[in-house]
Amino acid sequence: MKLFVCSLALCGAMYANAQTHVLDINAKKPGAAVQKTMYGIFFEDINYAADGGLYAEMVKNRSFEFPNNYAGWIISGKVELKNDGPFERNPHYVRLTPAGHRDKHTMIENEGFFGMGVKANAEYRFSVWARVPNGGNAKIWIDMVENATMRDDQKIGNAGLDISGKEWKKYTVVLKPKRSVAKAHLRIWGDTKVITDLEHVSLFPVDTYKGHENGMRKDLATALEQLHPGVFRFPGGCIVEGTDLATRYQWKNSVGPVENRPLNENRWHYTFTHRYFPDYFQSYGLGFYEYFLLSEEIGAEPLPVLNVGMSCQFQNDIKHEDKVHVPLDQLQPYIDDCIDLIDFANGDPATNKWAKLRADMGHPKPFNLKFLGVGNEQWDYKDNPAFTKRLKIFIEAIRKVHPEIKLIGTTGPNSEGWDFDLLQPRMKELGCDLYDEHFYRNEKWFLSSGLRYDNYDRTKKAPKVFAGEYACHGKGKKWNHYESSLYEAAFMTGLERNADIVNMATYAPLFAHVEGWQWRPDMIWYDNTRMFKSVSYYVQQMYSTNKGTNVVSLTMNSKPVAGQEGQDGLFASAVIDIDANVVIVKVVNTSDKTQPVCLNIQGMKGEKDVKTITLTCKDKDAENTLDNPEKIIPVKGAAKTKAGKKNSTLDDEIPAMTFRLYRIAR
Repeated sequence: MKLFVCSLALCGAMYANAQTHVLDINAKKPGAAVQKTMYGIFFEDINYAADGGLYAEMVKNRSFEFPNNYAGWIISGKVELKNDGPFERNPHYVRLTPAGHRDKHTMIENEGFFGMGVKANAEYRFSVWARVPNGGNAKIWIDMVENATMRDDQKIGNAGLDISGKEWKKYTVVLKPKRSVAKAHLRIWGDTKVITDLEHVSLFPVDTYKGHENGMRKDLATALEQLHPGVFRFPGGCIVEGTDLATRYQWKNSVGPVENRPLNENRWHYTFTHRYFPDYFQSYGLGFYEYFLLSEEIGAEPLPVLNVGMSCQFQNDIKHEDKVHVPLDQLQPYIDDCIDLIDFANGDPATNKWAKLRADMGHPKPFNLKFLGVGNEQWDYKDNPAFTKRLKIFIEAIRKVHPEIKLIGTTGPNSEGWDFDLLQPRMKELGCDLYDEHFYRNEKWFLSSGLRYDNYDRTKKAPKVFAGEYACHGKGKKWNHYESSLYEAAFMTGLERNADIVNMATYAPLFAHVEGWQWRPDMIWYDNTRMFKSVSYYVQQMYSTNKGTNVVSLTMNSKPVAGQEGQDGLFASAVIDIDANVVIVKVVNTSDKTQPVCLNIQGMKGEKDVKTITLTCKDKDAENTLDNPEKIIPVKGAAKTKAGKKNSTLDDEIPAMTFRLYRIAR
């Protein structure tokens, strides 16, 4: 009590007419280590996140393998679909036969993903596998076109390609459009005299992230890098399960030559009939090799998630389990997928075929995989442990071969309730290293869950927590408005305070195309040429770039600051960064009034420099947009602590509905 009275006397002088909330911070005693994986990203191919989004390919249905083989294409003249092409798992191609008249033309035109966004004078690499089936030489013309224009010429860029011989070969040419167009098309004219075959028609920006030919869209991948994520979970959640097992994501189909990766149905194209996209498929061009490489390049630990022998339980009748899930005695191929993936990521190319494939793709060194998720959002029933009886078999088999890998289970789709209560102790019984919790909840839940992890099991054998999918979904307001993002910031103080058991957390979903979204809110939005970062992005970035190395105690009246009674909507946490020699304090004021606070920092003496970052907005419903991408962004500031005999203090006023971060030099 004496300490509090002394602290109040030091801190409260400037607020004689208002209650000052004293935050006592013990910087003398570093606590639990904050894991490098603490704040990360979760990728799922929903909302056109892969094809049409992060994956920079601009041609839709490039190998003519969609169920409607000409989906995305406009056909003119004598175009014939063939199915004996050079790539076994993508056998279709088109034959362009001369139209038979000098003023008639055979042509194919691709619309891209909601059009093709191109920029003036930028370079775009066109490639195609082609041949002249009857021998000899042919020439095709490639045009970038703007159809909806009043200009004299639709063409904004064009080039020719000389094709020769009966054998399939890859041809490339660079196009440079003369003006920027948001919804261009790609048009390919056949030779007017010679039959020509075309397969795997592709168009990429030359300037991809890190310059990879089969690369990522630069602005979107750079936004991920700027988050400094500690972990990157892929390839998603529900797509791992598939609506049925035939359409689950299969990593082995997503590696090897990109031309021979088979098409997969994306379960999200038909899940929501109010946002229905029947031509939404996975080309697997963005596959597991690319995910591992991207993880490495943005500095994140890769965390792949594989199928546990179960299709989506939301979409299938559990009463007929063996018809929709894999019987227990037939799980071996699924277990092999897990073991083979570890070998693909970490194995020696000289002794392992999957590691050799990795090396052949361009990465002889291992990716240093440490984590593997088994199953996504499965659950048990009280009378039928459908999930855990399968998970047990996987864990035992994988540990025999790769005991070094940390295995991640799940507590299902809910943050509480009978299914969560059933699964949580089973994760400990099975010996999972971590388990994955999911919670898409409303404002009230986030404001009342600041103490969620304070009383979790901390015994030696208890798994650590991976908050693998979460976001605040406003009640009646399911978009990226400021209020919901602020409440996420408040909730995250509880993650940080409990870093001894919470080792990973990833907001979800990550990406959304403004014309192709099915689920919101999402962290990063884009069209074909622009993007914007939501307020939730900036919340995540403030945490991930200021996570520190160790938790330190922060209390108000000896209690955690978690929006409890008498704390006037304040949430707070603190860490120390031993390497940078700073104390980092995060304070969130969720109330509708300004709150005077005093940071009373024990273990620091003298006047100290303070850097601040503030995220605030008076309009709770405001959001960033393509046209105003920086409407709400963090703002930097500076301050100084006051010197006391034993402590340093900092008086401040936190505006209503504000997240403020302090970096205090030690």
